[in-house]
Amino acid sequence: MSERIVIDSLTFAREAGALQGKLLIADLARVLDKLAGSAGYLSFRIEGRMGARNRPQLQLQLDGVLSVCCQRCLEGIDYPVEVRSVLEFVDDEELTQEEIEDDSMDFLPAQKELDVVALIEDEIILDLPSAPRHKSCALPDIKAGKVKISPFAVLQGFKGKA
Repeated sequence: MSERIVIDSLTFAREAGALQGKLLIADLARVLDKLAGSAGYLSFRIEGRMGARNRPQLQLQLDGVLSVCCQRCLEGIDYPVEVRSVLEFVDDEELTQEEIEDDSMDFLPAQKELDVVALIEDEIILDLPSAPRHKSCALPDIKAGKVKISPFAVLQGFKGKA
């Protein structure tokens, strides 16, 4: 497992900190059960800044390719990850209704110890499709060339013998 990356969210944003690197997909424990494979890595970049309302923000970028499982044929699908998020930190202050309805930004409580890998996993989980499928594929039995035999086919031989 990769090292834990922890930042103080308010200090990081106020000092315009920047952090970038690569994470092995195999190290993203909370994401693995949603994937068909664990090969490869994701690149990330996090930049701190102060927002328009003088609130600390993180700008998060994730790039890479994940192998998700097709819900129809159960084979892997390459799913490109291109996450661009702006996360604004708030204290105990209340948000206005306008801010809550603004989909261009997400709000998080300010944290002294923000786990960057957990934050990245959260963003990946939110980005993944709920039921990924190929544009065209066959069901697993048909694809393998197998014909499914009815469990009642044996009874057909008994028909008319009584």
